[in-house]
Amino acid sequence: MLEVKHLRFGYVPGKDIMKDVSFTIGKGEFIAVGGRNGCGKTTVTRLLMGLETPVEGTLYYKGDDITKLSPSERGRFIGYVFQQPDRQMFRPTVAEEVAFGPEQLGYTKSEVKEITEDALARTGISHLAKSYPPSLRRGEKQRVAIASALAMKSQILILDEPTSGQDGKETREMLILLEELRSAGLTIVLVTHDMEIIASHCTRAIIMGYGTKAFDGTPEELFTKRDDLYELGLTKPPCVELAQSVPGIGYCKSMKEFEERMMARREAL
Repeated sequence: MLEVKHLRFGYVPGKDIMKDVSFTIGKGEFIAVGGRNGCGKTTVTRLLMGLETPVEGTLYYKGDDITKLSPSERGRFIGYVFQQPDRQMFRPTVAEEVAFGPEQLGYTKSEVKEITEDALARTGISHLAKSYPPSLRRGEKQRVAIASALAMKSQILILDEPTSGQDGKETREMLILLEELRSAGLTIVLVTHDMEIIASHCTRAIIMGYGTKAFDGTPEELFTKRDDLYELGLTKPPCVELAQSVPGIGYCKSMKEFEERMMARREAL
């Protein structure tokens, strides 16, 4: 769906913070973008969305060059949820906020109403339709931002640290929602520091390091075959470390999977 070729970018002229970054994003993938603080992972997603312009390089969507498209034009196929989602909200109610995109696309009032109600239902916030967005909890604000992307018929959803600052229940609920959206055909790109989320939910990880792409592959490859995790600002999740300490258990992507394999081994003895 999306192809990035040889991106180079710097906030200060003549001083690159990344160079020669290339990768592709396929339909239905759940991709983590990770790395240590300041490595450029959020900058990569801002370049995808058009919030920053590369010094060099090209971006393609379904074969079409989108490098010069504005963020509003890319919003027709890429949705972006900021780390502080309230910064992208400006309307008095949740329903009106979600309706803004379809209104700009020229849908009729009845069509906008139908699209908005569907997006609210899919994100589980129909009961918040008349609420004032700034008054919501952070997790609810993120769902409003996701609903706004769904209302625009976005095919790719980019989220910047969507689980930071949330408790365990909110994190689980957010991940369940993202898995449901992915099952329905949406592509998910997640900027995250959470190694457990990368291991348990993501199909692929793109790791930024030292001004360029340092890794692009499966979480299993990342956590079992790289010996430079510390240098990249990463750690092995507990489920992987525990599984590696028990001969014959194999790679486990979650604590639940590790516990199930240990129970099966115990019952087999």
